[in-house]
Amino acid sequence: MSPGHAEHLKTFDYVGRHRYFLTFCTFERRTLFVTDAAVTNVRTQFLRAADNERFAIIAYCFMPDHVHLLVEGQSHDSDACRFIARAKQLSAFHYEKAFGELLWQRYSYERVLRSEEATLSVARYILENPVRAGLVTRTADYAFLGSHTYSVDHILGGYR
Repeated sequence: MSPGHAEHLKTFDYVGRHRYFLTFCTFERRTLFVTDAAVTNVRTQFLRAADNERFAIIAYCFMPDHVHLLVEGQSHDSDACRFIARAKQLSAFHYEKAFGELLWQRYSYERVLRSEEATLSVARYILENPVRAGLVTRTADYAFLGSHTYSVDHILGGYR
């Protein structure tokens, strides 16, 4: 029987220098990420969690009702479960303090990238989400995406 939400892999410990494609959905899929203030508030807390848990944020894209992240552990003891919990907890607390409403659904989705999956290909896929969703015609026209590891131009490789 399915638990009604994504579960962590039982045979994987989520600790170490692994890469993860994460998706966090807003509470009741509300359209919350449409202003610089909201996105900056949450992105700041993601960076804080990444620093605390030793993760790099390779790519991020804030869609109106969810966010995609590509993160990578930077240490042998980087713990993705702790990063996810801390990122959601810090951002939810600061978002509610600033805007007076709940931020996240209880569960999130993660996919552990296989070693053969190219980091920049997955990052490009994340950054191109607004175009696929019809929000913009060019990736460069969307304000709420980026990377804290590479330039957007480097990730897109001329596909802007």
